[in-house]
Amino acid sequence: MNKANSLLPLLLALAGLASTAHAQAPAGDAAKGATKAAMCIGCHGIVGYQATFPEVHKVPMISGQGAKYIVAALGAYQKGDRKHPTMRGIAASLSEQDMADLGAFYEQQGKAVSTAVPATLATPVPDKLKDRMAACVACHGANFSTPLDAAYPKLAGQYADYLYVALKAYHTDGNPNIGRSNATMRSQVVQEAEGKKKLTFSNAELKQVAQYLAALPGDLHVVPQSRFR
Repeated sequence: MNKANSLLPLLLALAGLASTAHAQAPAGDAAKGATKAAMCIGCHGIVGYQATFPEVHKVPMISGQGAKYIVAALGAYQKGDRKHPTMRGIAASLSEQDMADLGAFYEQQGKAVSTAVPATLATPVPDKLKDRMAACVACHGANFSTPLDAAYPKLAGQYADYLYVALKAYHTDGNPNIGRSNATMRSQVVQEAEGKKKLTFSNAELKQVAQYLAALPGDLHVVPQSRFR
């Protein structure tokens, strides 16, 4: 069985679980989301804005992400599966309806400024990383902009420094301010057996992955927003 076929049952199962988890989610209203985004625009509405705590990196582009992914990410911050203190504080104040409305707003906002993204990779995955990134392509799309499930993020064109910090967070343990506990992503970057862990990607390789993904054409954007609306 080739690698693509061996991954298929797992990917279909994950897609089914994600779809089931989001089946009962409230419908989002983009217009209402626009009125709720005031707490977001101070970081995500400024081109090149850089976070300084708990790590230094550009805040991610979220205009153009799928609504379901934004809801999933906010939910992960709210539950503590993602540990970023600022995002956890913001997510804690949101209802499920708020998250759905914000997701709808940012998905729609991205569509207004998007250009066509190639259906296939503009630049091949580097040979050194190709085998280990097979599951990445399978889940996030052949162009890293068409995820298998809308609850997964688009990666192409995202800031490299943010992607590196996000990937590295899946190997971070025991830090109250940094870390992500998504089991699927954890399994991609760490192999665990008998209480010991081995990194599937070194930090240097994660940086290469992030730089590669950031250089791909994508439909993620920062749409500047006035703080006075």
